[in-house]
Amino acid sequence: MRKIVDLHLHSKYSRATSKQLDLTELAKWGRIKGLDIISCADFTHPKWLTHIRETLVEDGSGLLDHPREKGIKFLLSTEVACIYSHAGSVRRLHHLILAPSLSAVEKINTALTVRGCKLASDGRPILGLSSKELLQIVLGADARCMLIPAHAWTPWFAIFGSKSGYDSVEDCFEDLAPHIHALETGLSSDPEMNWSLSKLDRYALVSNSDAHSGPKMGREANVFDLAETSYDAIVDAITSRDPRKFLYTIEFFPEEGMYHYDGHRLCDVNFAPFETRTRGELCPVCKKSLTIGVLHRVDNLRDRELGTRPTNTIPFKKIVPLPEIIADFFMVASSSKKVMELFFNIVHDGRSEFSVLLDMAHDELKKIMPEQLADGIMRVRSGDVRVIPGYDGKYGIVSVFSDIQRRHSKQETLL
Repeated sequence: MRKIVDLHLHSKYSRATSKQLDLTELAKWGRIKGLDIISCADFTHPKWLTHIRETLVEDGSGLLDHPREKGIKFLLSTEVACIYSHAGSVRRLHHLILAPSLSAVEKINTALTVRGCKLASDGRPILGLSSKELLQIVLGADARCMLIPAHAWTPWFAIFGSKSGYDSVEDCFEDLAPHIHALETGLSSDPEMNWSLSKLDRYALVSNSDAHSGPKMGREANVFDLAETSYDAIVDAITSRDPRKFLYTIEFFPEEGMYHYDGHRLCDVNFAPFETRTRGELCPVCKKSLTIGVLHRVDNLRDRELGTRPTNTIPFKKIVPLPEIIADFFMVASSSKKVMELFFNIVHDGRSEFSVLLDMAHDELKKIMPEQLADGIMRVRSGDVRVIPGYDGKYGIVSVFSDIQRRHSKQETLL
């Protein structure tokens, strides 16, 4: 049975998140998006873990139920930040941890607390531990736990990041590297970019939203065909990289990610990698260092041509979130009342956002939205969009509609 899974979310206890983001809010938006299994988020935070225990019920499968919010399963996961010195450099890496039970979570949290980690400081705590030491703790809590390097290419806080990362998984985890089975591609890269590095062929490439609010959930996700809805089945689908079980990932257009190109946001400098190599890595305006983006970093490490597809890879589908498509259609902000009213109307009639973006035929779409908006969704499915790439913490800009098509939008009436 097809299950759409977002393994990386945050709670109201993480920085820069919605203060309404409790488990009920996560479940509500999970249904709106069309997600089947979602991260419970931030299980290292003491108050949030209490909320998990008081709200969710373990169902015996390694997943949890919300008694009042049917149709959504929760999986125990969290993101942590490791900041430490290794091999002559300061390393700043984020990692995603998956756990099969509250008992395993308690063991992880206890081990981190014993080592002096301040878990109550943030939903994504900063740990003064190496990545290898964290992996030892995670595996010691339960051998079924997984550690997945998060948003692997982001310049800041990523295993391959240009600012403080490594050149390989082995450099980071040393003799424990065989226990790493997956990498999270992040918003600024997609599987095709990762396929250009042969040393990554052994890893499953997972995609998650890293959402800090309900509307951002599911902007990236994983699609599995699970014989049973369980933690072990999800882990098996990931580690086996069996395309009969791991059907595809749902991806941002990586150019839209906020670190795809090189640049300096304060000076409005945005360079493709070849421009940086020509001009140098200093900002031409202020003479400070540019933030070297994901595409540049991939290009530095790759040993294959971009566009190469190795054997036994998991497919992917690119999407633009529905509010962004509607906002581009009407030339307004994606958070505007006009956009959200139409979004909720469409989702109500189309069952979920993913049903609209991925599954419904063109004729079906035209019945629940303006025809040109339906045309736009079909263009997104075929990759017919234009993107000004993001850089240095600034999201890229996706255009689905031409100016002529947008002018026609003025005659459309909200359904």
